[in-house]
Formats: sequence, structure tokens, C-alpha cells
Amino acid sequence: MSKHIAPRESEMSLAELRGDCARMAPHWVVPARAAAAPVAPSLIHGVSVPPASARLIDSMSEYGD
Repeated sequence: MSKHIAPRESEMSLAELRGDCARMAPHWVVPARAAAAPVAPSLIHGVSVPPASARLIDSMSEYGD
């Protein structure tokens, strides 16, 4: 078991954090992204939208598309 104690957030500088991330990045594996296939509307069942949410979405076009 390691006795290394990580510094508190306030003690770590942004440069140190970025350096840590840069050293870790090669270890992260990004899975291949599968393209999402469109679904026919006839296959979508049981979706219900609360009236407040429907009004919110309906009014979004007022802010531009």
C-alpha cells in the first residue's frame, strides 16, 4: 500500500493538474464510436413528455435554431 498522500485541491496548481492529465492521457483508451442508426417512429413506444417540458421545448425556437 502506498503512503503517498495526494495534495488538497487548493494546493495543486493548474499547471500541475494539466501535467498530470497529459501524463495520463496515453493510458486512456477511446473506444471506436459506432454510428447511431435511425429508429423508425413506429418502433418508439411509451414515451411521455410532461406538459411543462413540452412547453419548454416548444418555446426554444424563440431563441433561434
